Parts: sequence; structure tokens; C-alpha cells
Amino acid sequence: MKKCGYLRNSISKVVLSDKCCFSTQAVQIEEFFKECESINRNPNQNHKSFVKDYCLRKQIGRIDPWFDSYAYTRLFQSCTEKTGLIEGKNIHGHVIKSGSNLDLFAWNTLLNMYSKLGNLMDAEMVFDEMPEKNTATWVPLIQGYAQLGDLNKPLELFRRIHTYGFELNPFAFSTILKVIVDMELLGHVNYIHGCVIKLGFESNAFVGSSLIDGYSANGLIRDAREVFEGILEKDIVSWTGMITAYAESGKGDGALNLFSQMRENGLKPNPFTFTSLLKASTSLEDVELGKSFHAFALKMQNESNYFVGSALVDMYAKCGGIEDARMVFNGFQERDVIVWSFMISRYAWSGEYEEAFGLFFQMWQASVAPNQFSYASFLHACSSLGALELGKQAHGHLVKLEFYSDVFVSSALIDTYAKCGRMDYAELVFSRLPCPNDVSWNSMIVGYVQLGFGEEALRLFQKMHESHVEITQVTFSSILRACACLAAMEQGTQIHSLIAKTHYYYDTPVNNALVDMYAKCGSIRDAWNVFNTMSYHDIVSWNAMINGYSLHGLGPDALELFEKMIETGSKPNHISFVGVLCACSNMGLVSKGREYFHAMTNDYGITPCMEHYSCMVRLLGRSGRLDESMKLIEDMPFEPSVTLWRALLGACVVHKNVNLGKLSAQRVLEMEPNDESAHVLLSNMYAASGRWDDVALIRKTMRKRGVRKEPGLSWIEIQGKVHSFGVDDTSHPEMRRISGMLEWLKRETRKAGYVPDRNVVLHDVEEDQKEQSLWVHSERLAIAFGLVSLPPGCPIRIIKNLRVCLDCHSAIKSMSKVVERQIVVRDMNRFHHFEDGKCSCTDYW
Repeated sequence: MKKCGYLRNSISKVVLSDKCCFSTQAVQIEEFFKECESINRNPNQNHKSFVKDYCLRKQIGRIDPWFDSYAYTRLFQSCTEKTGLIEGKNIHGHVIKSGSNLDLFAWNTLLNMYSKLGNLMDAEMVFDEMPEKNTATWVPLIQGYAQLGDLNKPLELFRRIHTYGFELNPFAFSTILKVIVDMELLGHVNYIHGCVIKLGFESNAFVGSSLIDGYSANGLIRDAREVFEGILEKDIVSWTGMITAYAESGKGDGALNLFSQMRENGLKPNPFTFTSLLKASTSLEDVELGKSFHAFALKMQNESNYFVGSALVDMYAKCGGIEDARMVFNGFQERDVIVWSFMISRYAWSGEYEEAFGLFFQMWQASVAPNQFSYASFLHACSSLGALELGKQAHGHLVKLEFYSDVFVSSALIDTYAKCGRMDYAELVFSRLPCPNDVSWNSMIVGYVQLGFGEEALRLFQKMHESHVEITQVTFSSILRACACLAAMEQGTQIHSLIAKTHYYYDTPVNNALVDMYAKCGSIRDAWNVFNTMSYHDIVSWNAMINGYSLHGLGPDALELFEKMIETGSKPNHISFVGVLCACSNMGLVSKGREYFHAMTNDYGITPCMEHYSCMVRLLGRSGRLDESMKLIEDMPFEPSVTLWRALLGACVVHKNVNLGKLSAQRVLEMEPNDESAHVLLSNMYAASGRWDDVALIRKTMRKRGVRKEPGLSWIEIQGKVHSFGVDDTSHPEMRRISGMLEWLKRETRKAGYVPDRNVVLHDVEEDQKEQSLWVHSERLAIAFGLVSLPPGCPIRIIKNLRVCLDCHSAIKSMSKVVERQIVVRDMNRFHHFEDGKCSCTDYW
């Protein structure tokens, strides 16, 4: 021990006397002499005389080249791993100053130091100055440029190795293949594979494992398997690489079969093998299989491995065993931010938001600083719970930690503010992003759509398209939903044309959105055309088309499609039955409705929810079975909602059942005292019965409570611009032409047999005034504008915010025959297709 201490002190003095400005001389020299002693270079020489001899030989310039190169090699390695670039440059300067002659290994170590530490300029200078080179010389430069993200230089250097006549060995091939995978230059894998075959390395396990990684990263599992079969002596790395390829491509069965073969060959799994096997269990959603691998990992003492533990947490969480995942997490001896973030994410995305919050705060208490992924999961929990204040606090922390401009975190912030109804905050976050990506744009568009700001969503989509940002499946699905809400069919058709130019033309979710958009915009034929050309229909596809038929009053078509869905083996869900029951309600198919309502529980195990009961109440009530509707409400297993009572109230208005209607209105007003529709429907029912005193009382109550009747509004889209009309609205710039068209329609429809129904005017006014007030209803103004603006024969599509009155329905039937056009009107309940004097609802709505 004393000798070693004397030795270290002596060498330190030599180095310091040579003015070599090292800050870590003792550590470096200690490592150096440990190596010298371990190889017993000169075991019989006295340490003191050895040091003196070194000093003397150094002073006269006679340093042993082997010794000098070896010393510098150790120091360069130390700088690469520990002390850094500045120390490395100092040592390099000492080499130049002392005129030391380095061997090829020392030169390669120096080159590797500069490359690994990111100084490619000095690395190239060293490369150019090297007196000789071998294949290993090129590898550090390839790795260095790859580390800096240079896309062309590594491949160019690889070609130069071959061009300059250097031998391409397995290490060179493995290095360039790793670079190709890391940089996602996967198209070059075949080129490298060709070189490998040409030079006879295709059976090498080292090269084969790298080729397997390259092909699997490209999704070419069959090619990866061919490489695997060609390896003569497969080691655990080769087997694990192929198992990983199967697991990551979602082919869990293939991974399990290969693992069985590996065990038959007598190889023991390593931690990476277990990680891939657990991924396979996750893809198969087989928690019992995952548990068996967990037990195997315990037996092999691999359960404490970081990667195995993370894979266990992922497997249990995704296969529904979040408590088991937490148990594994609690067993971690050292938890870094990645493990914490992973567990928080699992809780947040599995709907256990309170647990996610609790774990996030525990991470802070454990002095582990959250990263952007931790915050993104935390913000997801905030958005799901509508926890605006917590989201604001997280926003403040993100600003302090300088994560504010991170696109991933900012997208989560935008989503949080949007779901909390604060698009102004979301817009502020978005506007400050230096380079928003497709996720950021999509978060804004989805936020606008969810809050009903369809026009803003369309404007932002236009900007996104002009900015050449990649439009994804989420973008198309969301913007089509905006078109559906606005009934903006022209813009929806333009987006459909844009989709046709992309690979999303065959994408099922995008096509589902197209079906929904066309159905809600009034073109059920276009909806069917999209549906009919789809190669695959999921449950969303079937539901979109069934609900589309139902919305358009095409009950028989909706029921026929539902039966066809059953025949194909698709299992209906609760949304399917909402569409079916609505179809029965719209057509008055009472027996069919009852049959489906009972089949839902008896045949498919679906418990009816409030929407199903509302459909049944509307079906029974509209057909005059008010007592049966009331009994159904009384027998419900839960408290009826305001929607249910409102449906019964609407039926009472149609059938003029004042007593039950009054009871229904009372129930509605008990839940929502300022509900405008209940007051209006009750007032209309009293007016239809001639009880004007009760009408006056209702209106007085409405004034007292500040409840105002929603005015009737209608919209029509002409050349991408939406025009709106109110009752007796004279503000439109084309009002003169509209009035002329209305007068012509009034005259021509009377000739066609239309007779005004003055009873629908629920005001105590003169008969002539009643007829005149009918012709200024908003939908008639919109239709008149469509007739003077659209080319002859072009369908006219109108949206109305209230239910179409009986007289307008009768008048529009006559209009469709007079003008020889299809007129489509979407009111608050459904679509009406008027053509040749008839309506698709067959006068039942």
C-alpha cells in the first residue's frame, strides 16, 4: 500500500513538473498504474527506480512508444467516459508538445473521444492527420455524425470504407445498421444486406442480429425471419432480437412460438427477452400469460431489472391489472422520472385520475423532478376532470421549468384548456408555440369542434393546410365533424376531395366521419355511397349509417341495415339500438320498437339507458299511447331525466292532453326552472285548446323569470357562405328578390292545391294576419333565397333550429312540386325530403 502511495505521488509530480494542466491527474495515473500492475509489465523492478527511469527517459526524449501510447490511450478513454472534452484537448496538446508517437490503437481512441463528445471538427482533423488507418478508424466518425443527426455523412463514410479498400468487418456492418435504424433510414437496410451477403457475413450472429433489428423496424417481419434462419450459431441476442420483432409488430403468438424453440435449444432468457415476452402478452391482452412470465422472471432473478420492471408495469396496466402494476412499481428500489411518469400515465389513461394526481404529488415529495411526459399525463387527468385550476398551476410550473415551448406539453395544455371551455387560454398557448406540429393543430381543431365553434375549426384547418402541416386521421375526422355540425356540405365535399388524394381514402375512421357528415348535411345518398364502397365496416360504420337513415326518416332502411349488420356477425352496442329505436319512433312502428327494446336486454345483454327510454316514450307518446308512456316512466330503474319528461310533453301537445302535459311540464320545470321549451310547449298546448288566459299566465311567468322564447331561425349554404334568416326578417341584401319569389310561390302553390292552416298560428289575431304571418316563417325565406340563387334543378338544403310547423310542411310539399326540385329541411328532430309534392316522413313526425 505504501509503495502504491509513493508511486502515485511520484508520477503526479512528474506530470505537474511537465506543466500538463490536468485537474484529475491522481485519478488518471491511479487507473494507469493499476493497469500496469495488473498486466505485470515489469514485476521485478523497484517502483521508485521505475519512476526515476520514466523521468530520465522522458527528459532525454526516449519514452517507450508502447508505454507512451498505452498511457495516452487510458487517458483518452478516461476523458471520453468521465472528465470531458476540455481535459481531452489538454492531453491531446500534451501529445503534440512532447512529440509522442502514438500507435494506431491510441489514434483511434483519440478519434473516438472527439466523436463521442460531439466535436466532429477536431475528429475530422485527427482523422486526416492519422499516419495509418484501419476499419475501426471509420466507425467513431460514423457514430459521431449519427449522434448529431446528420442524415448523409454516415452513409457516405460507409461507402468510402469500401471504396478505399478497407475490410468491412461485422463490427462496421453492425454500426451502420444501428445508425440506419436510429435515424429511420430504413430504405437502406436492403443495400447493406446485399453487401453483407456479398462478403459472406450473412451467417454471422453479430451482423444478423443488426439486420433483424433493421428489418423489424421497417415492419418486414418475414425478411427478418429469413435472416434469423440463416444465422448458423444463434446466440441469445439473435433469439431475443427475433422475439422482439414479433412482439413489437403485434404478433404475440409468433413471439411465444419462437421462445419455445429457444428454450428447446437450451438457451436461458435475459432481461431483454423477458421484456419482449411481456410485450407479447400485452399485445395478446393475456394477463395470465404475463403473470407466468413474471413468475419466470422471479425464478431467473430478473424481476429487479429496470426494463423488466417497466414492462411488467405496462403489461399489468394495459391488461386491466392496474393494482398489480402498482405492486410492481412499489417494488422498485430506485425509481427514476421515467418509471414515475409511466405509472402516472397508466393511471391517467385508464381513468383513475385521482390516483394519477396522488402519484404526481408523491413524485415531487420524493425529490424527483417531473419531465414533460409526467406533466402531459397530469394535464390529461386535469382535462378529463375539468380541473381548470390544477391545469393553470401546472402551466405555471411548466413556464418555470422552461417546458412551455415543448410541443408535446403544449398540446396537452391546449387540450386541457379546450375541455375546460377556455379556448382563449388554448389560443394563447398555441400562438406562442415556435413550431406547432400536427398534434398542436389537431388539439386546437378538436377543441373548437367539441365546444361547438365549427366555423373557427374550419378557418384553422385552412391555415393548417396552407402551412403544409401533415393532415392526419384525427384532423380529417374532427373537421368533418365540424362540417356535420354546421351542415356545411360544400366544404365537407371539398374535404372529401382532399381525402381522396391521400392514403386516408381507405381509412375506416375517416370514412365513418364522411358517412356521418353526409348524413347530417342532408345527403343520405352520398352517405350510402361512401358506406357502400368501404372495404371494412366496424361498429361505428354501421351505427353511422343506421342513425343516418333514422335521422332522415327512412325507418325501413335503418331496420334492414341493422338486420344485415347482425347477419355479418357484428355485435350491436347501445348506440346501435338508439338508432333503431329512433327509426321506429320516426315511423310510428310501435310493435317493432317494443320488440327491439326487449331484445336489447334479452338477446344482447345491453341495459337500457336514458336515451333508449326517451326513444320509447317518444314512440309510444307520438302514437297516442300516453298512458303506456307514463307507465314506462314510472317503471324505470332510475329517475327520469328532463329529456324524458320533455319527450312526453311534446307528445301531449300533439294529442292535446292538457292534464298529462301540465304534469310533464311541471316535472321539467322542477329540474330546470328556466327551461324555455317547456314554457313554450305548455303555452302552445293551451293556445291550441283556446285557453288564452292560461297562455297569458305562462307568458307572464316567462317574463318574470327572464325566460325568452328561442326565435325561429333557418340557414342555407350558398357557395360556401352560410345565410341565416329569422321570422319576418327583412335584413338580407337580396330581400327584394326574395319577396318577389315568395309572392310567386304563394300564387303557384295555391294553384297546386295548397290551403293555409291558420290554426298553427297560436296568436289571437285576425285571420288575414295569420295567413300573412305564415309566409314570413324563416324556412320559407331561406327556400325563396335558395330558389333565386341556385341553378335550376339544384337541390335546396335548409337547416331550422325548431320543429317545422304543420303549415310550412304542407306548403313546402307544394313548393317541391311547383319548382320541380328536391327540398331538404333539417329541423330540430329529423330531416324532411320534399320531392314531387311528397315528404319522406309520410306526414308522421
